[in-house]
Amino acid sequence: MALTLDTYRLLGRSGLRVSPLALGTATFGTEWGWGAEKAEARKLFDTYIERGGNFIDTANTYTDGSAERLLGEFAGDHRESLVLATKYTTLRRPGDPNSSGAHRKSLVASLDASLRRLGTDYVDVLYLHVWDFTTPVEEILRGLDDLVARGKVLYVAISNAPAWEISRMQAIADLRGWSPLVALQVEYNLINRAAERDLIPMARTMGLGVTPYSPLAGGLLTGKYRSGASKGARESFNAALGMVTERNLAIADVVTEIAKELGHTPAQVGLAWLLQNPAVTAPIIGARTPEQLEDNLAALKVEFTRAQLNRLEEASAIELGYPHDVLASNHIGAVMRGELKFEPRK
Repeated sequence: MALTLDTYRLLGRSGLRVSPLALGTATFGTEWGWGAEKAEARKLFDTYIERGGNFIDTANTYTDGSAERLLGEFAGDHRESLVLATKYTTLRRPGDPNSSGAHRKSLVASLDASLRRLGTDYVDVLYLHVWDFTTPVEEILRGLDDLVARGKVLYVAISNAPAWEISRMQAIADLRGWSPLVALQVEYNLINRAAERDLIPMARTMGLGVTPYSPLAGGLLTGKYRSGASKGARESFNAALGMVTERNLAIADVVTEIAKELGHTPAQVGLAWLLQNPAVTAPIIGARTPEQLEDNLAALKVEFTRAQLNRLEEASAIELGYPHDVLASNHIGAVMRGELKFEPRK
């Protein structure tokens, strides 16, 4: 059944209702070399809102602060009906050791600056953006909980952190009655399915809704890398990172083939593959033009056959590694269950 932006989903273990596609704002502003000017960014915002979207993702240092400033200006009278998510931990002032990290000083200062740029007195969701390997989890959790108690943050979430740290945090939050994590933002797409090893199963078990970023693998899943089209700044950046490999291009070829069969674009197929995953709440789309956004939103209409999903799964499959491969092996099945049969947990 086709979805719409106003077919809302619950975010993790919370009662917060969000659209099945979130609008990313890392393209609001041109400071990074591939974003949208103010007028174009406004069109992106208006198109998303007019179609029923309510979930908008930003961060304190996206386009050097322009993303939050523009978003705050655009939100205006829409603020109460929007779910605004921002992030903290990335470096705000080079040379200042406390202007980054997950600790309380960074948290409070970063959030206050974000609130000023956004022109609001609270954010709906605050993500810890990048794990710093130095701040005690109790300090992080208590700092976040204090902000929830003060009404400056409504829900807390996390991104780019080890699964074992996140699960430990969630257990501590539950035991101490602190605000639990409700969402996990990770890189996840048909090119990079590494989150399936531990992060996504952990999120489902611990009650975190998954909000994938880079759902089109930086454009690799749009088919443009085989088209011979000239490469822009973002494409050159991906090539420099080593993302343009034969394996990845082969996956993109399968996406393109299925897109032709369905009468959709490759980008729509890549997004729709995420949308049909029960662990995923809302992929974050990062369009740079209104045309790209319209194309992305049409992913809500894609419906796969089981055979097409199998082809996508096979083309992009990864090894889960130890202990997952061992635990799934026939040998372990035999020594654990013998001939016994069990109905899987639903």
